[in-house]
Amino acid sequence: MQRRQFLTRAAASLATPTARTAGERLAAAAKQQLGVTTGYDPQYRKLPYPNGDVPPTTGVCADVIIRAARVALNLDLQRLVHEDMLKDFAAYPKTWNMHAPDVNIDHRRVLNLEVYWRRQGAQLWAATGKVPGNFPTQTVQVGDELTWLLGGKLPHVGIVVSTGILGARVVHNIGGGVEESALFGFMSQNAKGHFRWPVA
Repeated sequence: MQRRQFLTRAAASLATPTARTAGERLAAAAKQQLGVTTGYDPQYRKLPYPNGDVPPTTGVCADVIIRAARVALNLDLQRLVHEDMLKDFAAYPKTWNMHAPDVNIDHRRVLNLEVYWRRQGAQLWAATGKVPGNFPTQTVQVGDELTWLLGGKLPHVGIVVSTGILGARVVHNIGGGVEESALFGFMSQNAKGHFRWPVA
């Protein structure tokens, strides 16, 4: 019986690729949120630290990335962003009139994630004006993080989960829970930034 179980496990491990890239693991972890996170809730919440999270059934667009990084790569953006803000708080936006870092909310804000990724050397591209939001398919890879200004004012982030001749697709939470959408669907929005994190 033990021999049969061992052989079954061994065959499964041979059939399953184990050397997935960080981007592929991030994308897979983002897709696992489909059907789990079915709501959207931007309200301020007190979170544990580190590894704090809101209930998995809800969240904002940034929570998709936070959860994917935690599950796929054991990277805690709550802690990473907080530690970076402690090093140089002045580098981060003052949009919310904050006077000090706040572990409950900082990592859940797209503008802060953009600064963090930039400071990590993960930025591949940034808009210098109004740019249509369907990034050129040939430049994106699975696992890349893309940001937009929805309606020209609301920051949004998604993660690329596939590319190909039919165009790239992203997983994100735009208000109705985590969903997968064609990148082309963002054509009417303003593209903001393209990031590949973590940096290899």
